[in-house]
Amino acid sequence: MTAQTKKRGTVENGDGGIVVSLASFVANNEDVGPIVRHAFESGKPEALLSSLRNIVKKKEVEIEEICRIHYEEFILAVDELRRVLVDADELKGTLDGENLLLQEVASALLLKLDELLELYSVNKNVGEALAMLKICLRVTSLCRICNRDIAQAKFHSAMKTLAVIEKDYLQNIPLKLLKKVLQKQIPMIKLYIEKRVCSEFNEWLVYIRRIAKEVGQAAISQASLSRQKDKEMRDRQREAEECSRAGFDEHAYALDLEHLDEETILEFDLAPLYRAHNIHILLGLGEKFREYYYNNRLMQLNSDMQISTSQPFVESYQPFLAQVAGFFIVEDRVLRTADGILSESQVESMWETANSKITVILEEQFSQMNAANHHLLVKDYVSLLGAAMKKYGYQPTPLVEVLDKSRDKYLELLLSDCRKQIHDVFSKDSYEQMVIKKENEYQMNVTAFQLELAEVVPVLPYVAPFSSSVPGACRIVCSFIEDSVNYLSYGGCMNFYELVKSYLDKFLIEVLNDSFLNLIHGGSLEFSQMVQIAGNIDILEQSCDMFLQHTAELCGVPRRLLEKPHSGLTARAMLKTSGNAAYNASISLVNSRIDEFMMLLTSINWTMEEAPEHANDYMNEVIIYLHAVVSSGQHILPRDALYKVVSGALSHISDSIVTVLLSDRVKRFNANAVAGIDIDLKMLEGFADDTFRSTGLADLRETSFKDCLLEIRQLVNLLLSNQPESFANPVIKEKNYGSLDPKKVAIICDKYKDAPDSLFGSLSNRSTMQNARKKSLDVLKRRLKDFS
Repeated sequence: MTAQTKKRGTVENGDGGIVVSLASFVANNEDVGPIVRHAFESGKPEALLSSLRNIVKKKEVEIEEICRIHYEEFILAVDELRRVLVDADELKGTLDGENLLLQEVASALLLKLDELLELYSVNKNVGEALAMLKICLRVTSLCRICNRDIAQAKFHSAMKTLAVIEKDYLQNIPLKLLKKVLQKQIPMIKLYIEKRVCSEFNEWLVYIRRIAKEVGQAAISQASLSRQKDKEMRDRQREAEECSRAGFDEHAYALDLEHLDEETILEFDLAPLYRAHNIHILLGLGEKFREYYYNNRLMQLNSDMQISTSQPFVESYQPFLAQVAGFFIVEDRVLRTADGILSESQVESMWETANSKITVILEEQFSQMNAANHHLLVKDYVSLLGAAMKKYGYQPTPLVEVLDKSRDKYLELLLSDCRKQIHDVFSKDSYEQMVIKKENEYQMNVTAFQLELAEVVPVLPYVAPFSSSVPGACRIVCSFIEDSVNYLSYGGCMNFYELVKSYLDKFLIEVLNDSFLNLIHGGSLEFSQMVQIAGNIDILEQSCDMFLQHTAELCGVPRRLLEKPHSGLTARAMLKTSGNAAYNASISLVNSRIDEFMMLLTSINWTMEEAPEHANDYMNEVIIYLHAVVSSGQHILPRDALYKVVSGALSHISDSIVTVLLSDRVKRFNANAVAGIDIDLKMLEGFADDTFRSTGLADLRETSFKDCLLEIRQLVNLLLSNQPESFANPVIKEKNYGSLDPKKVAIICDKYKDAPDSLFGSLSNRSTMQNARKKSLDVLKRRLKDFS
């Protein structure tokens, strides 16, 4: 096959595909656009046109066939229409006959209809006249009702009546004269009602300002009562907790119906305000009235903020704060019940204004106060004001802050007042043991402060181990704690136990302890008084636990928290230190008094010719004084402290005798003088042994009072020894003279002479034993010189 033949076959095949596709698309009512586009793109539009002509011819044949089939049915329909037309003509003739008959009958009825229409016109005119008459009667009736309501001061009802007249009748009144009168009188009536309502409202403003103080006082009293109930409830809860720790108490939890009283209802009349507001709304002056109300109340508030200058603030603060409280209670009621008169922002603005002014006033007044109790009274009332206001939705934060700022000032004033009270109590105390003769005195001065562990009242009269200043000081400390708790309660600090504890520490250290130190170092007390002060300090130091427990109870802190480590008071250590200072001062007083007696030691005859048979006078005085010291201190001082006082006194006596022998006041002394000292010493040692046993110290201590005299005893034994040179023997010295200082022994031995011309007098007048003692002493002196 040639290339040309192949090309012709391809064209023929392409034309056949277009014809088939076009026939298929037309048969299926599909879009032939793609085939047309393809034919033109392939350059064969003739084939397409030829196909379309063939399709048209086929369709024409089909149309002719359809018309031929339906022609007979069309002929039948035309025949049917001709038959219907004949029936219609017959019906038209019948209707014409009926119409003629109807017109003949209706002629008589038309005459009757004209008469009826005329009657309807008369009836309409009479109805319109009656309607006009009813309107006028209704309007005059409403006017009469309005006049009656105005006469009875029922302005709201009168305004409603006027509104009905204006809305429903005024524009429809048929009588022009009546309408003109009403148009003139209604504005005048409204003006009259407005003046009357404003007058009543102004009177209400005066009334509400007067009653506000009573309202505020009632609210603050209610807050105080609620606070008291809360305190009692906490106390009962704390008691129940304590009982539960010891064992369940069936009576610990009980419903106390006495405390279920309903709150006092604060009643005051707001009806004039409501009426005035509603009337002004009806008059279309609601916004003007609200502005008028706000401005007047704001002026009243500013006037209430002016404190009285004719009397002290401490006398005027209650009515001043009660007035403010009542003002805002009224405003709260107005805000909640008188819809739209006040907005929350306006009330909040007034409250902020009042807060700022009260804050300035309180800061100024607190800075000028010089009495802690005045400070506390004002603070308590301000906190009650804050509690009362918080109940009504006002936030008292600025008031709480100004109270917290004045806390340090209050503490200074309270410390100053308590310092004066402590000074008065101490100045009135004779510092003698307190004698209690009545049971109520015991309860008031001992049991109330747990100064005795025994729960049973002892046999009266009871001699207390403390003086009258101890219960007085305890009373002041408890008062300080209570005042501190009262000030810090219901303030900004919720957990104020640690703060009160620090205040208590500060008071005990800076006031109580310093007062004791001033007494101790004042230099005007006797030993018995100093001993009593030491005993008082010891008892108050032990009472610190009671003070801390009392603080915890007032602050609502469980007792178990006090048992934790480091939960005590720093002041306890300070008081213990002051107690030791008192003990040392007691020792100094005893030693000072003993020094006065020991001054007599220098006046005795140190070179007497015969040995004395009795103790020297100074020793008798010393023994009497020591007995008095033990007697006064035995029932007050702890046994350790008593031991320190007595042992210190005996050691001081021993040192004083040695000091006298070493001093220039004793140029020389002989064996007879030493024998006298020996008698004094034996008397003193007897006192030491008796006292050591009678005070019960023998069961506690191994070192007796007699050991305090060891130095002077060994010195006397050495001077009276037949072999004084044995002092140079280390073994014997350690055993018999271990407390002696060789240098002191050397000085004293130089003064130990038996006669003016020689150490032991004339050898012709002395026995062999005295000669041996002399030689032994000479040997000792030489050895001591060599040692030095």
